[in-house]
Amino acid sequence: MSQITEEYVRRHPTSEELYARACEALPSGLTHDNRRMTPFPIYVDRAQEARKWDVDDNELIDFVLGHGALILGHLDHDVIASVKEQLDLGTHYGASHELEIRWAEKVKELVPGADKVRFTSSGTEATMLALRLARTYTGCEKVIRFHGHFHGWHDYMMSGNKPPFSLPTSTGMPADLQSLAVAMRAGEIEAVRAVLDREDIAAVIMEPTGGTQGKAPMDPEFVRQVRDLTAQRGVLLIFDEVVTGFRVSPGGAARALGVTADITALGKIVAGGLPGGAVVARRNVMNPLEFSGDPSRDRYSRVAHPGTFNANPVSAAAGLNCLERIEDGSVGQYCDALAHRFREGMNDILEKRGIPGCVYGGSSILHIAAGVDIPRVSDPSELVGYDPTRLIGGMGPALVPFRRATINRGIDFMGPTGFVSAAHTEADIETALEAFDAAMADLADEGVFE
Repeated sequence: MSQITEEYVRRHPTSEELYARACEALPSGLTHDNRRMTPFPIYVDRAQEARKWDVDDNELIDFVLGHGALILGHLDHDVIASVKEQLDLGTHYGASHELEIRWAEKVKELVPGADKVRFTSSGTEATMLALRLARTYTGCEKVIRFHGHFHGWHDYMMSGNKPPFSLPTSTGMPADLQSLAVAMRAGEIEAVRAVLDREDIAAVIMEPTGGTQGKAPMDPEFVRQVRDLTAQRGVLLIFDEVVTGFRVSPGGAARALGVTADITALGKIVAGGLPGGAVVARRNVMNPLEFSGDPSRDRYSRVAHPGTFNANPVSAAAGLNCLERIEDGSVGQYCDALAHRFREGMNDILEKRGIPGCVYGGSSILHIAAGVDIPRVSDPSELVGYDPTRLIGGMGPALVPFRRATINRGIDFMGPTGFVSAAHTEADIETALEAFDAAMADLADEGVFE
């Protein structure tokens, strides 16, 4: 056992005990694939602002932030006050309520092209509904998607996310459904044109800043070209802004790029850190969700969409408060500046220690490719066109030792990705850089990057 692993085990005895219990109740002891760690994951007891404490009372500066949902940090005072106020009124009415209207109105104010809003319980559900709307609106079944872009775990989008991109990310995928998604490499506009000319395509779906939260960056000009091609052919453009929505700008990547999609899928920040997602679109694209009063039309020509927790009042309270807080752009600007400082500092550490790789990302997102043979860049646009297989692959076998080493030193990332929140301070970033430096030294001593 390596010294890093020995230290990890020594610091987390209660987590080890809980993991043994979890394995008796949960597959591999987990509730989310990305929380897998060997020899066991940490179990968190509490969180506050930019920090969290595990069950062994180890303090961590947190860059996981609810998988990117907590742009305001843990237990933001105003969000929690809104939630507590709603909890006193009820958690689930099984009925409509005013908060869902106010929440939808705020989303409409912020997101380009949002004539109508439909809430879901997650980002995965949002992309699934977006595709259903696109197929109904166009009368076509196939969609174009791009290598490395993640659109949730439902059956339609399980091919093309991870290398090798020709194979589904999961077993249990019906071959007929996989044939409905044409997976392509981003950036090749003539190839997209050829598929659109050859196939009956309902929609093109993409993460507008690039695959896997921008880990494989995409040229904004390509996004604009796809927008033009789809508009010319009556094909819908779907932006998956589950991660980028309200983080890249108050109006998401769409507003930052100046490109309006026909349909946008939202999650994470839209619900203020609680469960929730949304689909927004032009009025005519959303019309299939409308009840007409004609029994035949409503039974045979309407998009059905139930959902027990759609727009539940607690998520609505958190989401509305959060969106009101970020709408003037100051929160995003603050987070972006801190993230830029953090990325620069981590790259300086990699260079100082002679470790190949790069830390890059847009807005307040961090992608850490330590020990990976990719060029060191000052801007993610410099990686546009780079082999997505290598970028999406991240740190490969170095990832698990990296996570153990960084946790040992008091910082936590979501695998090779991290997020900065409004709760982080400049002092937090400096402390995190010292921890990152120490973790890199630990990993280098064990020959992880050789």
